[in-house]
Amino acid sequence: MKISDFFYKLKKDKAPYIAFIVLVVMYLLIAFADFFALYPSTYSNRKLTYQPPSKMYIIDSQNRIVKPYTYNFTKTFNRDTFTIEYKEDKSVKYPIKFFSKGFEYKLFGIFKADIHLISKSDDCNLFLLGTDIGGHDVYSRLFYGGQISLTIGFLALLISFPIGAIYGGISGYIGGRIDKIMMRIAEAIMSVPSFYLLIILASILPSNMTSKQRFALITAILAFIGWAGFSRVIRGMVLSIKTSEYIKAIETIGACRRRIIVKHILPQTSSYIIIALTLSVPSYILAESGLSFLGLGIQLPDASWGNMLREAQEFANIIYRPWLLAPGFLIFVAVLSFNVLGDKIRDILDPKTVKK
Repeated sequence: MKISDFFYKLKKDKAPYIAFIVLVVMYLLIAFADFFALYPSTYSNRKLTYQPPSKMYIIDSQNRIVKPYTYNFTKTFNRDTFTIEYKEDKSVKYPIKFFSKGFEYKLFGIFKADIHLISKSDDCNLFLLGTDIGGHDVYSRLFYGGQISLTIGFLALLISFPIGAIYGGISGYIGGRIDKIMMRIAEAIMSVPSFYLLIILASILPSNMTSKQRFALITAILAFIGWAGFSRVIRGMVLSIKTSEYIKAIETIGACRRRIIVKHILPQTSSYIIIALTLSVPSYILAESGLSFLGLGIQLPDASWGNMLREAQEFANIIYRPWLLAPGFLIFVAVLSFNVLGDKIRDILDPKTVKK
C-alpha cells in the first residue's frame, strides 16, 4: 500500500486522524524540549516549593492591551492554619518575551542554540504550571519527562519484535520436533512473572548507574522476555503461509530455508507486525509510568511522567495543587491516541478483521 493511500484512508476517519496529529505534536514537543522549556532539566529552587502557576497578563490596570507580563509570588506562613501561602506581589511587573535568548543548549546534541519560545528576566520566577515539592518547574519537566516516557518503550520494541518475528518464523516453517521444542521454550519464558523480576532487577543492579541507564537496562531485559508471546502469533501465521502455492514454487526451485523465511514469509507478516507495534507502545508507556511511580524506574532528579505523578497520590495535592496531575493527563492522551490510531491501522492493513 502506498503512503498516500494510507493517509487518504486515515483522513476519512476523524478520530484516528486527530490521534495521529496529537502524537506527531507530542513527539515534536519533546524533540525540541529545550526550545519550549522555561528552565533547564536540572533546575530546582527549594525556596519556591509548591508555588501555584504564574499568571500572564496582557491588559494593564487601565484596560489597555500591553506586552505580556507577570508578577512574582511572595511566600508567607499562616500561623492560624499552619500552611504556606503564596500571594502575587504586584509592586513589580516582569516582562515576558517570545523567541528570545535564554539558557544555552545543544540541538540534537550537535548545534548550540539559546533561542526559546518563552523567556524572562533572571529575577522573575515564572512557572506556567507551578512547582513541585522539590521546586522544579512542572511545565519544563513535562517536556523532559516526555522524552523518556514516550521513547524508552521503543527500545524494548526494537529488541523484542525482531527476535519474536525471526524465532516464530523459524519455528513455524521448520515444524516437527524443533517446532515443539522452540514453542515450549517460548512458553517457559512467558511464564516468568515480570513484576517480581523487576523487583529483583531493581535490587541487584549496580548502585552507581544513572536512573536512565538503570531503566534502559530493565526495559531491555524485559524485552527479551516479551518477545515470546509475539513469536507464537508469528509462528501461527507462518504455518498457514508456508502451505501456499507461492512458497511451494520457491521450494521447488531450490531456495534455501533462510532465504524463504527472511525474504518471502516474514514480509507477508509485516501488516500484523506494524499493527502489533502500534498497539504495544501504550503498554510500554504505562509500564514506564507505573514503574517510575512505584520508584523502580526513573529516579529523581531526572524526570519522567511516572515519577512526576508520584506526588499526586497524596489527597491534599490533588485538592490544593491540581497542576501536579498534568503528567497523568498527558499519559492518558498518549495512550488513548496510540490505541485509537492502532485500531485504525489494523482496519486499513487488515480489512478482513473489520466488522461489517
